Amino acid sequence: MNKFMKIAIEEARTGIREGHGGPFGCVIVKEGKVVGRGHNEVLKEKDPTCHGEVMAIRNACKELETHDLVDCELYTTAEPCPMCRGAIMWANITKVYYGCNISDTDKIGFRDQEFYNAPQDISEELDRKECLELFKEYSSDPDKQLY
Repeated sequence: MNKFMKIAIEEARTGIREGHGGPFGCVIVKEGKVVGRGHNEVLKEKDPTCHGEVMAIRNACKELETHDLVDCELYTTAEPCPMCRGAIMWANITKVYYGCNISDTDKIGFRDQEFYNAPQDISEELDRKECLELFKEYSSDPDKQLY
């Protein structure tokens, strides 16, 4: 068994035993060293964004004092959902290893699969002119950072 996946599994078990959420644990590794870890805390935090991958990304960013996790690898107990996949991409994580796939997740009652299908469009553009002014203000700042 891969040593980093073993740590991710231990993270998930901690979350299960503490009643924090589902069996999802994650570690982030840079240059062979664990720099972040997390598990599902949706129930504990009463926050649907507290998936294991997101918690590990937050932990790694704090540990490394950066928002850019380039050259990092992520090990997680289940294939990342679309939200986590987006967070992984925003963090510039180089490689993802997962244990169980979306079908496995579906079999234990999670609904990840429905998010891979085209969701009903619930979005509507509103007050674009005012928001464009905000974007203009941001763009004119010479010290801006793109994140």
